[in-house]
Amino acid sequence: MFTKETCALKVNGKGERFSPTDLVATALSNCMLTIMGIKAEQMGLDLEGTTVEIDKIMAASPRRIAEIVIDFYVKGVCSAKEKKILEAAAATCPVAQSLHPDTKQTENLKNRG
Repeated sequence: MFTKETCALKVNGKGERFSPTDLVATALSNCMLTIMGIKAEQMGLDLEGTTVEIDKIMAASPRRIAEIVIDFYVKGVCSAKEKKILEAAAATCPVAQSLHPDTKQTENLKNRG
């Protein structure tokens, strides 16, 4: 269940809940991982156990998301070619295609051993 709150302390919130912009970044990472999972399955790769770290960078004026940095930590090893294919697939996800072109999207696919 989500409840509305002005989340960040710097915008008069308590910082106890997800902000709307947090949810945008989370939706982007989830959508990208879903598309990468579909592509990985087609390639015979398994992305199970992949974890994600998200960094959302806000711009001050106008107040908006300036950049979303998503690090995907893949369990196992992907070749450089496989990483490139999966990263390209991630960029085609519907959420990525829906964000404003000024919102920088940075995806990093990293091996986690």
